[in-house]
This record gives sequence, structure tokens and C-alpha cells, in this order.
Amino acid sequence: MDLSPRQRSALFVLVVIVLGAFGYYLVVPALSHSRGHPRAAASPSPSVTSTPTQTAEGAAPTVSASAVAAGGVNIYAWLPFTQADLAAAASVTVRFGVDYDTFTYTENAAAYVGAMGHLITGQLSATLRAAYQVPGVAALRKSQKQVSTGTAVIDSLRAFGPSSITFIVTAGQRLVTTSGTTSGSTIYAVTVTSSGSSWQVSDIELESAGNS
Repeated sequence: MDLSPRQRSALFVLVVIVLGAFGYYLVVPALSHSRGHPRAAASPSPSVTSTPTQTAEGAAPTVSASAVAAGGVNIYAWLPFTQADLAAAASVTVRFGVDYDTFTYTENAAAYVGAMGHLITGQLSATLRAAYQVPGVAALRKSQKQVSTGTAVIDSLRAFGPSSITFIVTAGQRLVTTSGTTSGSTIYAVTVTSSGSSWQVSDIELESAGNS
């Protein structure tokens, strides 16, 4: 069935709100790190208001999560993935986010990328391997004896298509060096693509890059 521009806009609003409401149940379980480091549990998505908002004529209506639940709407009937797919994609995204900022100066590029295993595509694996062994970066890592532990939290869903989902992720890093310990975080847009019955991360970029 063809939808009018107004209907498509309303559908997108509905999708975002309901996915946000489901976020807590999809990504909150803690994930153990494949290299022995603790993984951070993803935090709940921002709360969703249960009060409908009146809109101007011609604008897309705001649909509350409670209204959707009351109406018994099966939102996944409109989406190119199931609830299980979304949960699996979110899990892969969080695990990758942790691994991305977890490394030690004693490991080479093959070990760093190898720890991510099947979580990433072959193309992204090659990209990360090349970035890890850039001479200046590698030399600094060794001279400072850097040991980094990553965490990851999904903040929101930016976009989706027939075989891909892009999440906005806050990646935290605790970095121990010869100079001391520092902590920080960076927000990324992480895209996962469907690979048969599983999901793999195919791209990572700064969140701001998609807004330029």
C-alpha cells in the first residue's frame, strides 16, 4: 500500500518512539568481554512520554508508546526486521563498541582485530587493522605502554534499511599509560548489516560526520 508523505512521516515517528520504548529490553543485559575485560551493560533508552501531543494541521502526529500498546499495534509487521533481529543487531553493536576501545600495547594489529572475530565484516577488519598499525600511532602506544578498556552504550537508532541498521553509540575508554589514567568518551554512528542469519558491523564513523 502506498503511503502519503504525511502517513510516512507519522510512521517514522511511531517507529522511533516504539523502538525507544523497547530499547531497555533489547540492550540492557550485560555482555562479558571476549578478551577477559568486563563489558558494560547498555543503559535504557530515554523514557518515552505517555501523553499524546497535539500537532498543527498538516503535521505528522506524535504517537505515544502507551497508545501503541493499547491499540495492539505490531510495529514489526511494518519493518524489514523482527524484534529478535533488532536485539541481535544491538548486541553485536555493543560488543563491537567495547572491543573497539579495548587494546594493549603488547598486542599487534592482528590480535586487536582478531578479538572482534565474526563481529565485523572483512572490509572493516582490513580498515581497522591498517589504522591500528599506523607507525606514529603504534609507536606512541608502545612508548606510553597504553592499556585501554572500552565500554559501549547505545543511545538511539539513527536509520535502518532492508538489511542494515545504524545505531548512535557512546563509546567510553579508560586509558592507562606511563603518565597515569584518563577516561573519556566518543559518540559514533555504528552500522550493522545482515549477513545471513547474523549481523556484522560494516562501518563506524563519528556521529557528527553524518550531520555535516
